[in-house]
Amino acid sequence: MPTIRANAVDTYYERRGDGPTVVFVHASMLDHSVWDEQVEALSTDYATVAYDLRGHGRTGPSAETEYTVDLYVADLRALLGELDIRNPVLCGLSMGGMVALTYAAAYPDDVAGLVLVDAFAPEFRSRGEWFLRRVLLSALVPPVRLFGLERVERANVRLTAWFSPGVDGDYESVERLRGAGPGMATEEFAKVVRSMARPRDPPVDLSAVSAPTLVLYGERDLPFVRLHAARFAAHVPTVEVDEVPGAGHASNLDDPEYVTAAIRGFLEAYADDADR
Repeated sequence: MPTIRANAVDTYYERRGDGPTVVFVHASMLDHSVWDEQVEALSTDYATVAYDLRGHGRTGPSAETEYTVDLYVADLRALLGELDIRNPVLCGLSMGGMVALTYAAAYPDDVAGLVLVDAFAPEFRSRGEWFLRRVLLSALVPPVRLFGLERVERANVRLTAWFSPGVDGDYESVERLRGAGPGMATEEFAKVVRSMARPRDPPVDLSAVSAPTLVLYGERDLPFVRLHAARFAAHVPTVEVDEVPGAGHASNLDDPEYVTAAIRGFLEAYADDADR
């Protein structure tokens, strides 16, 4: 299992293929394997790097008592430095999109392209988002300590789907991926939840994102994700926005062919400047 010491944590990563480099950042409570179908398809023409964020997967726990989006960004910065990757295309799913977006705004000259899938910024755009991210997520920590992550997360997905039908999409794929990987420690879950429940101050300056950007979101995604997609479309200087038909909040699992084709088309147009 390849790991590399980056920002005081041993980060697990998988590197495949040759060509312009695409770095995949996964969603919360999952790991790098959520991108397996995209990596498999794209590594024939591109160098791909998929890694596990701290607290997740084979990277696992760290000694930090608090996680923040800026810590995840610092981890990514250190990982790219250790791997000698200077100008990649970043591709992030959900919370991973938040990390990729924040990185692209902080280091605009070091990103060749940005792909945001079912992503949101690290600040709230509606009362519904505040409730889901600040209140509901935080409220999951005590039940997880009592009943375990899988049972509580499954109940939370069902509850969320009751309010937003179809947002759960192909949840069997999520469960399969989670079952195949290392489990997440409860205290790590708590730290990850708190990192999403606190809005970033200051907010991300979307106008600072100079890289060409592709925004993908599911037709049945959460309303607040669609609000963020509209805001990205309005404020990121060079942006394309596409709705994935019938997909929920994991578009790349719900319709992998559509999402992979969209990413490939974006890379063919914009990845020439990426690190090789």
